[in-house]
Amino acid sequence: MAAKRGRAAVVVLAAAVMVAAAVLCGAGAEAACDAMQLTPCAGAIIGNAAPTAACCSRMKEQQPCLCQYARDPNLQRYVNSPNGKKVMAACRVPVPTC
Repeated sequence: MAAKRGRAAVVVLAAAVMVAAAVLCGAGAEAACDAMQLTPCAGAIIGNAAPTAACCSRMKEQQPCLCQYARDPNLQRYVNSPNGKKVMAACRVPVPTC
């Protein structure tokens, strides 16, 4: 009898983990938002360097997060800067309208 309860508990726990994973995956891209992923773009956003292929790749990956970054007081100056907009244009990432 105890073995059946143990198996049932494992099944319930596994189901709960699957539901939690589905919720997190369905929560949108914000779960994957990490401004540090854009460090390959630093030279282009802060300086006048051309964006690299790595920068554009990361910019495209982080595109769903740009509004979140634009609302962050520590990051908004980079997203909204002329160089930030130039990098987005060069990488063919639309400037967010938040």
